[in-house]
Amino acid sequence: MKGKVTNNKSKKVAVVGCGRWGKNLVRNFHELGVLSHVCDSDNEALSVASTCTGALRVTDIQRILDDPDIDGVAVATPSETHYGLAKRVLLSGKDVLVEKPLALTVEEGTELVELAEMEQRVLMVDHLLEYHPAVVKLKEIVDSGELGKIHYLSSTRLDFGYVQQGSDVIWTFAPHDIDTLLFLVEQMPVCVSTMGGDYLSRGSVDVSVNTLDFSTGMKAILFLSWLYPYKERKLVIVGDRGMAMFDDVGENKLTLYPNVVAWAKGKPVTKTADSIVIPVPDDRPLELLCRDFVHCMETRSKPKVSTERVLQVIQLITACQESARNGAPVPLMNRDSRYVHPTATIDTGAVIGKGTKVWHYSHVSRGAVIGERCVLGQNCYIAPNVRVGNGVRIQNNVSVYEGVTLDDNVFCGPSCVFTNDKYPSAVSDNRDNWRRTLVKQRAAIGANATILCGVVIGEGALIGAGAVVTKNVPDGAMVYGNPATIAERKLDES
Repeated sequence: MKGKVTNNKSKKVAVVGCGRWGKNLVRNFHELGVLSHVCDSDNEALSVASTCTGALRVTDIQRILDDPDIDGVAVATPSETHYGLAKRVLLSGKDVLVEKPLALTVEEGTELVELAEMEQRVLMVDHLLEYHPAVVKLKEIVDSGELGKIHYLSSTRLDFGYVQQGSDVIWTFAPHDIDTLLFLVEQMPVCVSTMGGDYLSRGSVDVSVNTLDFSTGMKAILFLSWLYPYKERKLVIVGDRGMAMFDDVGENKLTLYPNVVAWAKGKPVTKTADSIVIPVPDDRPLELLCRDFVHCMETRSKPKVSTERVLQVIQLITACQESARNGAPVPLMNRDSRYVHPTATIDTGAVIGKGTKVWHYSHVSRGAVIGERCVLGQNCYIAPNVRVGNGVRIQNNVSVYEGVTLDDNVFCGPSCVFTNDKYPSAVSDNRDNWRRTLVKQRAAIGANATILCGVVIGEGALIGAGAVVTKNVPDGAMVYGNPATIAERKLDES
């Protein structure tokens, strides 16, 4: 959609920073009919922006913040100034569009997000590719399952002459690519590993290869360099049913490759087919982004680029930079302290509470709900639709099958066994006859104990190591043996 924004008479935008990227924001907001002021410390850039658009020019941002007729401010200044300027804009009661990244730390980014919510202001970050028609179409293709299970993604952002003194290629190039990856796959990696080289200035990475590991086994590889002989912007997605490529600088923006690997007599056989160029609209992504900002100001709605993903991008860039500096992989701890080991598998649709840790080779199935502050040891399995309360500790080699519920603060010792079928069979499915098992809060199950299905283990009960529980256990009781019997004494309630 071209032309000026409609119904925007009361909305005016000022652009702070009219340099390499800011001049593009100036042009787009001018074409939309909402540009009122431009601000820059560089008189030459300021003069060009003002002359081309007729916007009022100022060198002091405070004049913009104090002007009640200005509704929104677009910040396109160096990265290290984003946090401070965005905070000033929000505190002045204006909406703000910030060039990526929002801030240089997760803590500063979180502060801005919370401040915007408290002040009821629009906070938007210029993650441009989420508005690119080819990326939007690629997202539809991925979501439809046309590519099948995604094996890996490969992203290249290469250039020469884009060097930014005082920054490095990870902070400058990676935000767009990481945001696009998160937009497409809708999951966070559990570990990042980065190799980088500093050739122009010691400590500032000029070339980096970044590997992102996901809990599903998927990987993403980002190759970033501003010391490269030519410009390249490509994203390749490889699935088990096909492949796709987004080429931001090529003539064909989106291409499908129906290439697959089949198996014949135990050997892989590659099958190729003609590539398919996918037509996409020629809408300009930056114009769409600027339109969205104005629309959000008018309607008080949320921008397409979510603040949650903005913070995830900062978190991942920080981890990549740490890995490059230390020469070692960096496991990712979410802002709420969830931790998933790189070898663990968390199915889409599983819910894991704050502070919970999932360790080596464990698997949490779709539909399972794990509470807060839980610990799942090595090689644990949580079946679909299982409910696990808060503060539960499940030791190594434990499978919690469908129909089992663990209340708060339950302890499951190593290799203890739960069942859900009283009459198991290898040739028939007795799913309709599965029996539910409930373990009430603070109960503790010893190592190698077996819990037959259909029982209730009472609050605070203790199941001895190796016991076989065949019937209900009262609150506070201690049982042991095969079949388990109640000991003469009860555990102290304290």
